[in-house]
Amino acid sequence: MSAKESPVELFKRSLAQTTRALAGAEEELEVTFGAEGPRLSPGRIVLPHPPRVISDPEAERIRGQADALALRLAHHDDREHARLRPQGAEARQVFDAVEEMRVQALGANALKGVAGNLTAALTDSLERRGAARMQDRALAPLADAVALMVRERLTGLKPPANAKALVEAWRADVEKSAGADLDKLAAVAADQRQFALAFRDVLNDLGIGDELSVENSNDEDSQAAGEEPPPQADNSDGQDQMEDQAPADMEMIEGEVDTDDDRTVSIEADVDADDQQDTEMEDPGDKPMRPKPRNDIEDPNANYKVFTRAFDEVIGAEELCPPEELARLRNYLDQQLKPLQSVVGRLANRLQRRLLAKQNRSWSFDLEEGVLDTARLTRVIIDPMSALSFKQEEDMPFKDTVVSLLLDNSGSMRGRPIMVAALCADILARTLERCGVKVEVLGFTTIAWKGGSSKDAWLKAERPPQPGRLNDLRHVVYKAADAPWRRARRNLGLMMREGLLKENIDGEALMWAHDRLAGRPEQRRILMVISDGAPVDDSTLSANPGNYLERHLRTVIHWIETRSPVELIAIGIGHDVTRYYKRAVTITDAEQLGGVMTEKLAELFDEPARDDFLPPPRSPRELKQRVQQGAL
Repeated sequence: MSAKESPVELFKRSLAQTTRALAGAEEELEVTFGAEGPRLSPGRIVLPHPPRVISDPEAERIRGQADALALRLAHHDDREHARLRPQGAEARQVFDAVEEMRVQALGANALKGVAGNLTAALTDSLERRGAARMQDRALAPLADAVALMVRERLTGLKPPANAKALVEAWRADVEKSAGADLDKLAAVAADQRQFALAFRDVLNDLGIGDELSVENSNDEDSQAAGEEPPPQADNSDGQDQMEDQAPADMEMIEGEVDTDDDRTVSIEADVDADDQQDTEMEDPGDKPMRPKPRNDIEDPNANYKVFTRAFDEVIGAEELCPPEELARLRNYLDQQLKPLQSVVGRLANRLQRRLLAKQNRSWSFDLEEGVLDTARLTRVIIDPMSALSFKQEEDMPFKDTVVSLLLDNSGSMRGRPIMVAALCADILARTLERCGVKVEVLGFTTIAWKGGSSKDAWLKAERPPQPGRLNDLRHVVYKAADAPWRRARRNLGLMMREGLLKENIDGEALMWAHDRLAGRPEQRRILMVISDGAPVDDSTLSANPGNYLERHLRTVIHWIETRSPVELIAIGIGHDVTRYYKRAVTITDAEQLGGVMTEKLAELFDEPARDDFLPPPRSPRELKQRVQQGAL
């Protein structure tokens, strides 16, 4: 060690070298440390920064995260995994979690030190996710229980102490129905494909084998007959790709071993998702209608002024708070809301079942054209004069969807309301992500009380009359739509930070959230606003008419509801928002929020999407154009 090299730097250098060696890519693999770690990307592993004074348990945990990523590179094929992955959401979660246990078992069996590291990282992940409280099936994920039982068979290691209750909640039934097939997995653990094929028997035993894809089942039959598997059918709508790369929530510590939980996103799946998104944007037939351009007459901001935007900010939650404090605030939030988690969790599961019911896949068989049905090729062998049989996947009525949750971060939300709002946003984001629905969580407040730098600038300008808005906006991104829930989970703890919640300027926040949705490629976009009062900013209202902010809010709401395909819904906590929004509900107690949010989202998904929404034509010329385009 050089004279200037600190113990932490020595730890980083040693960890990078061992990670490359374990991954089998000592030259080309880059190992770095950053706030976004642990994360796996092409040719690069990002690990979390170790603390300045690193304890033995902390070092073991970080080594475990690094080992998990390295073993994933060494023993996991993303393309093979995506091709063999089941279609159903529950089967996918179990399949993904078990594959990670297979990968980690190979390293744990080879090196005792790696086994200890992986156990430390797994224990930490389970602890952060509250696994010790998952003592009954309503809370204990099947995927976690099965994965830990597979880990036990492959390595001989018992489940961590904080997950014993979780496993025992399922063990008796899983052993009874699938124990014999689980025992067979150890013999094929070194072969990813053979392991995946053998695990199908377990899925069948657990009653979720019907979620296996038809193509994968045909591949298995062909392989058993000594044939090469047929090429994958090309789905023009790209739906299979989206399901292949849909995140599976509530999984075990995996390839990515996030400091909060869950697994890395497949490298190939990321590429596929980007490709698919490009394809969707290039196809005008799949594009949702964009909001109509805002002209001087219809622009909701036409009569609204802002003195200066120089001091406004749109900022990520992680930029407002150090990671250690975010983790502490998240733990505090979890402790305060333990009594509500089971109730809201049950409501979220009900919403999930309703959504998944809309996404069931079905096929039409014995067609004259479509995808060749290899399962019926035996007819041709028996009778060569028999015609080939084709199949076609039926169109799914469920639209590609994104949901934006816009939370009022004003001072009047302090206490129980903001706690419950954070919890409900957390659980709904996790639930919708399981169903392939992207979610973003946003917050709005101001940087200062009673004006800030904007008001100071107005005073220096000798107080010109009717200045418009006179405070500095702070719009917070707790979770971006494309960010997986596991990365943003800690960010919601920021709402518990003293001093964050100040004043609220709802109209501009609503337009900000709307414009973020309008730029999304999804076919259906839903904006849910949660607030407890009318817009209030003392500095603005003292220099403008008393209804200045409220009038702007009404204008923005009317514009979105009549001129935009974004579907808007509002929930007021102790405040009647029905006088502003057409689709709204008011609750008197924050404890009701979880039930109302899930119920209103379920109602929206039961309604047809507004992608055929068109406002009235503004001129005979526009009417003629729509008729020519077939829009009317």
